[in-house]
Amino acid sequence: VSSRTSSSASSKLPRSAITRAPCMSAWASLPAAILPSGTITAQVSPPRAAYAAALAAVLPVDAQMTALAPSRTAALTAHVIPRSLNEPVGFVPSSLSQTSASAAAYAARAGIRCAVLVPDGKIATGKLAQALMHGARVIVLRGNFDEALKLVRELADRHPISLVNSVNRFRLEGQKTASFEILEALGEERPLDALCIPVGNAGNITAYWKGFREAGTAPRMLGFQAAGAAPLVEGAPVANPETVASAIRIGNPARWEEAMDAMTSSQGAVRAVTDMQILDAYRFLASREGVFCEPASAASVAGLMVHGAGDAERVACVLTGHGLKDPSTALDQAGAVVPCEPELAAVEEAVLG
Repeated sequence: VSSRTSSSASSKLPRSAITRAPCMSAWASLPAAILPSGTITAQVSPPRAAYAAALAAVLPVDAQMTALAPSRTAALTAHVIPRSLNEPVGFVPSSLSQTSASAAAYAARAGIRCAVLVPDGKIATGKLAQALMHGARVIVLRGNFDEALKLVRELADRHPISLVNSVNRFRLEGQKTASFEILEALGEERPLDALCIPVGNAGNITAYWKGFREAGTAPRMLGFQAAGAAPLVEGAPVANPETVASAIRIGNPARWEEAMDAMTSSQGAVRAVTDMQILDAYRFLASREGVFCEPASAASVAGLMVHGAGDAERVACVLTGHGLKDPSTALDQAGAVVPCEPELAAVEEAVLG
């Protein structure tokens, strides 16, 4: 979503302010064939008991290929990298976002085992369903994302497992290509002044900044966190992050330092938006622009609406996930269905009334 804004942001963007641009999502290109494999769902408890239970669930006796990855918004290219490594490997995402679905899909296609560690009750159902359908082992941790990330990092240090979340260096190489797409879509004659982007584990903002710098440009990087999960804004980790924007419900970002460098080096900023502001932008995008995104994605537009972009004239907002990734929130925010009798008069009244 790209826009032109004035120096003072209104609480509502005019319809002409948003135009659609090509974008890539974690599920844009599904594998041509899916290899069947079993799915195991387990309940485990942090911290050390969880490590032992997760290890038992993830590494069976025949674990020649195992994949563990804490899941965040994922660049597809990151998940095919382990196939080229000459070692037994698996994927593990500790998942809140697109990574679990993408990792599971590509692991299935490549014949690599994938395990997904998810915080109990903290993942949108659409993402969980994809990981399960692709045959990933889904392990439910009685803890939050930050605990899950800590555990899988320890696990990857001890075993031939590839961690494919934001700490994976190959993943950033894939994610940065989205910045190239933005620049190509705008063209050299229309330089980008600022980028508004949601910030959770901070991999995306780190990757976009890397791509912009490699392309020889430096738009202002404006990161937006949910107010209930805003460690970068507050300057300290958040022990129990809470927000409706599940994909950015993270209290201690893995790419903290890199994200802060991106924002300070570009003369950008990191700010918070409330759940109400996120949901206002979420409904606005769907009802006014026909863009149905998940709540975390709407944080970028919410940030632009609430905080503006200074004197930037050409602004791009990154929307990272489709609304069907989180159908429960959509149903909570949408209008009710209209019951109707199977009669013409009743249908006319329902449609026209």
